[in-house]
Amino acid sequence: MIIDHAWLEHFPGAITVCDERGTIIEMNAKSASTFQADGGRALVGTNLRACHPEAALAKLEALFEGRQTNVYTIRKAGIRKLIYQSPWYRDGQFAGIVELSLEIPAEVPEFVRA
Repeated sequence: MIIDHAWLEHFPGAITVCDERGTIIEMNAKSASTFQADGGRALVGTNLRACHPEAALAKLEALFEGRQTNVYTIRKAGIRKLIYQSPWYRDGQFAGIVELSLEIPAEVPEFVRA
């Protein structure tokens, strides 16, 4: 089966993927736009550690070492975002980290389902 991944390019959230060493290997259009001031798609091939301030590097290292998921929200320029960082695997082996950045409204309904 051939799967067309073109939908990722136009997905409304930013998708940034790095390999097990921290080298950025994929960015969709939203990711490139989000990080345009830092180089946009030119960041592909660079290490994401260079994109993070010193305070965030310890958390980033913990994600790599512990194969952890990290989820939080931010607000920047009046826009609230959900940041979801999680390991990804290839053939059962740790292959890197995927970061999803999704814009969310100030109020998000929550539905508790049984």
